[in-house]
Formats: sequence, C-alpha cells, structure tokens
Amino acid sequence: MNLTVRCVKRLTPSYGAAVAAAIATAALAPPVPAKDVFPYQAVTRSLDNGLKVVLVPFDSPGIVAYYTIVRAGSRNEVEPGKSGFAHFFEHMMFRGTDKFSTEQYNAVFRELGSDANAYTSDDVTVYHALFGKDGIEKVIELESDRFMNLKYSESDFKQESKAVLGEYNKNYSDPENKLYEKVRETAFTSHTYKHTTIGFLDDIKDMPNQYAYSLEFFRRYYTPSNCTVMVVGDIDADATYQLIRKYYGPWKVAAYEPKIPAEPEQTAPRSDRIAWEGTTLPQIGVAFKVPAFDVKTRDSAALDILFDLVFGETSPLYQDLVIREQKVDEMYAYGPFRRDPSVVIIFTKVKEAGDVDAVRERIFKAVEEAAAKPVDAKRLDATKSNIRYSFAMSLSTAQSVAGHLTRFIGLTGDPSIINDMYRRYDEVTQDDVMRVAKTYLTRARSTEVTLTGGAQ
Repeated sequence: MNLTVRCVKRLTPSYGAAVAAAIATAALAPPVPAKDVFPYQAVTRSLDNGLKVVLVPFDSPGIVAYYTIVRAGSRNEVEPGKSGFAHFFEHMMFRGTDKFSTEQYNAVFRELGSDANAYTSDDVTVYHALFGKDGIEKVIELESDRFMNLKYSESDFKQESKAVLGEYNKNYSDPENKLYEKVRETAFTSHTYKHTTIGFLDDIKDMPNQYAYSLEFFRRYYTPSNCTVMVVGDIDADATYQLIRKYYGPWKVAAYEPKIPAEPEQTAPRSDRIAWEGTTLPQIGVAFKVPAFDVKTRDSAALDILFDLVFGETSPLYQDLVIREQKVDEMYAYGPFRRDPSVVIIFTKVKEAGDVDAVRERIFKAVEEAAAKPVDAKRLDATKSNIRYSFAMSLSTAQSVAGHLTRFIGLTGDPSIINDMYRRYDEVTQDDVMRVAKTYLTRARSTEVTLTGGAQ
C-alpha cells in the first residue's frame, strides 16, 4: 500500500529547463485554437446499482490497467476521534473474503505477473493493478468479490490497526512530514482537512477499540454509487462492460452522504512553531486558503499557474534564495486540487536559523507583488505551454492514462472534465493571475509554521 503523506513536488526536475526553452521559442509560434489535450475516448456507463464504469481502449498491446476509485478519503472522517479510517481500509481491503482468502487473492496476481496495490488521499482511496489482458475476467471477479464481501475478524482488525500506528511513527520521524501535519492542524478549525490522510495520532492509538465503527465506515462508503471502476488498455469496451455488469451487478448497498463540516472564513493570520528534537535545517511552511477545485471558472487553473510562476525554479524568488544567495536549500509549493476549499503550502528549508524571519517575509512579499504587478507575458505563455506539453507527453502507458483520469474522477466523478480543465489553463490571463493572488493569497488567509531542530 502507498499512503500519500509525504509532500511531493508538482514540478518535475526538468521544469525550469522546459520553461526556459518555451520562453525562448514562444514568440516564434503563432497562436492556434486549443485542441483537446486528452486524445482518447473514455466510454462512461453506469450499472443499475449506481456503479460508474469508465472504459478507455488504449494502445498497450496485451496490457490492462484496472482501477477502482472510492470517493472517500480522510475528508469523510467526520466524527471526532475517528480519523484514519479511509487509510485503514486501504490495508483491510487486502484481508480476503469467504470466497478468496488473502493468500488466494495474492496468488492470482502473482500468476498474472502483477501486484495489486492502493493509495489514500484526502478525497479518495484508489485500488489499482496492471496485468496481462488474458486475466481480465479473473481480476474483475476478485475485485468485485472483495468490494461486496470483505470480511475480517476483530483480531485481524486489531493487528492491522497496530501496523497503521507503526506506519505513522515511521512517516512522522521525518520533520518535513511533521511540519505538514502541523500546518494543516493549524490552518483548519472545523473541516476534516485539519488532519492528514493517516489521521491524528491519538485516534490511531485508539483505533484497536473501534472495530464496530470500522464496519460502519465500510458500509457507508464502499457502495456502488460511491465507486468508479475504470479499465484502461488493450480491451474491448463492450465485452469488458458486460463482464463488469455480470460480477458487480449483484452489489446492492444504499448510498450514504456525509455531512462535511464547513470551514469558517479565515480573517486573521495564524502561526505556530515546532521544536524538533533531532538535528535538522530550519523549515518553514506558509499556507494560503484556496477555493475548491472548479473547472467552471479559471480560478483553479490560475492559482496553479501562479504558484509555478512565483515559487517554481524559474521564479525570481527561487533564483534569488536558492541559486544566487544560497540561503535556502529547497523551496516548493504543494497543494493538489481538492473537493473542498483547502490550502496550498510553500515549503522552505533554510540553511541558517538567523535567516528564517527574512525568508518568511520574502515569501509574503512575493505573493503581494504578484497581486500588484502583472507577470511577464512570455513566462505566463511558456508556463501554460509547459503544463499542456508535460501532460500530453505523460500519456504514454495505460497506467499513466488511468492515473490522470483518476485525479478528475476523484474530484468530480466525471472523467470528461479533463479537457475542460486544460482549456481553463489556456484561457488564463495576466489579469487572472493578479486577481487570484489578490483575492486568495493574503496575510489574513495565511497560516505559518516554523520547525527548528534541537541544534538551532
């Protein structure tokens, strides 16, 4: 299983070079109408029980990617004291059923030369496998069975909950992850984005006592209407759909709609500090409240571009702090699109403790300048071109295609919006970038946490 905890950069190592090259050539190419950036046909159907099925025939001879997207992540953990259960089920879904034990399940995937896996985020839990096309019916049979008939004992539950505690301790022995946890805990007062995917430590410690609640969580969210089965690769769409209907059709569980607590408007800056027991470079996390993902306006696209322009490798701030002055060891923005209003966090590792306050202030000054002064038009065009080009070039395997579609299914339930999103990127103007900076990246909407090591 792969728990999404560690903060991963959205920018690739080659991003700076790609943008620089794009800037150099931007003036040479005349503007053309934007075409669909996702070139494959995604066939979307639904079973009578509400299960959504997405089928994408793709030129990957003999290879199939099979994804099940459950639109339940840590966002859905609404009861106090009950965080961490979305990630917990990432573990428990491999515990077997009366029909297929864990050993039998794993044996089938070994025979197929595959390894079924999963990951959890704030908004979704995703189960995925890559295998040879000849095994597709067996995989559908296995996957449908565990989603309909998962079974585990209380002793199994307690054993796995202790494993989750061990996972928490391992992940949060990294000061960067601890900073991430504290920023979110400080930034949110009501919404479930307050806790990270793995959950609050006190809740994880109490998890062995929550067997009955675990069954309730499964009944609530592992329902056909809350799931999407997606198959990408060397498939016949009609035949695959008929197999899915055959095996998933008997799945009858009522839909459940959680009441996610709304986060009040933040009207004043927040801050906190962490004293790390070990030795580490000082680290700063500066977060700004941003709206929920929305493809109907340009705000989500403009914010994504803005953070590239202000904190990416080609930005003046990065070039000054990291390259020329060498006061900062690392700096990046992290903020995946989310279903509800969330945060984008600027992570910075500072080389000297005496520079922390000055570096923090320069982060705020950079966004204030972005709100007051238009970004360079060539850099904006180059960044938009790089976003589109990088996405198009990443569609090279069945697994990568499925991964991209999973992102948008998790956000909206609809894979077809992927082209709409990239049209919004193309439409972003200098005024849009200034507007979203002025609206959302204010000190009143900010949260700042500083982590310093024991040697500081």
